[in-house]
Amino acid sequence: MLGAMRQVWIPRKGSPDVLEVREAPDPTARAGDVLIRVSACGINFADILARMGLYPDAPRLPAVVGYEISGVVEGLGRGVTGLGIGQRVIGMTRFGGYSDVVAVPEVQVIPISDAISFEKAAAVPVNYLTAWLMLIKLGNLAEGERILIHAAGGGVGQAAVQLARWRGAEIYGTASPDKHERLREAGVDHCIDYRSNDFEEEIARLTDGQGVHLVIDAVGGTSFKKSYRSLTPMGRLFLFGISSFAPSTSRSIITALRGFLSLPTFKPIPLMNENRGVFGVNLGHLWNLADQLSSMLGEVCGLIDQGVLDPVVDTAFPFTRAAEAHAFIQDRKNFGKVLLTPD
Repeated sequence: MLGAMRQVWIPRKGSPDVLEVREAPDPTARAGDVLIRVSACGINFADILARMGLYPDAPRLPAVVGYEISGVVEGLGRGVTGLGIGQRVIGMTRFGGYSDVVAVPEVQVIPISDAISFEKAAAVPVNYLTAWLMLIKLGNLAEGERILIHAAGGGVGQAAVQLARWRGAEIYGTASPDKHERLREAGVDHCIDYRSNDFEEEIARLTDGQGVHLVIDAVGGTSFKKSYRSLTPMGRLFLFGISSFAPSTSRSIITALRGFLSLPTFKPIPLMNENRGVFGVNLGHLWNLADQLSSMLGEVCGLIDQGVLDPVVDTAFPFTRAAEAHAFIQDRKNFGKVLLTPD
């Protein structure tokens, strides 16, 4: 019989230090559910915004957040036939992923091979599905096209770099200078220091004024405007976050409000005349299409097994150091994914 599980809770809005480890009764596998003993869970910027009270989709506090886990199947609910006890899996959770035991609907769970570690596996669902939606499903990135990846050293950024390299695109990436060498090794053709250079001017210079075919931007505010202006005709801009609304670990309503007011509006006639497209991507709003997400996730895992993709994990923090993990991401120190692991 299972005992009490451990979870990382957000008890109230605030800095990373508000995070607490608590115990709760183990969940049970209801009909259609899979009970998973968690080995690692992913941290995403949405979790940080939730902690700061800046993420409208988050559950009401106090709450346990977390969108993705990896681990071993420990129990099966009635009607589950596609998985077995002891099987290695990844799961998509909304929410509750910051736990050492989770119950997840079978449609949100897929098996993984022995070739991938649990830590790398936990870095897959959110980052690679988000990048896949933007570059492959909606963006149709083609060989020889130019792509600008903002925060290329982050979790989604690294997933996008690998997918863009696979598709044969020319890659432009923004990052702090200390990450440029690793980005070049990863396949980024042109690294842009966003702190000391205007990326819009750099893109114009590097492309001789032609612009890029695709941009993925989770910065928000004026960055969206500059990214749009950096597009070539038939270019596609993907918006999937607002990290500039939380530039520090402390919450600032004024900063968030300024960021909101600086967001651009995109009007139909100019979009038509300029032959450009603007897309929004929010994986959390696609949970009713879990079967499609699982299918795409299966394609990603197939490419990982083939060695085409290789999830990049920066650091795995134990539950008791969850505050450090959140601060690490907000200080823009990570290169790749940051995880939590049960102590």
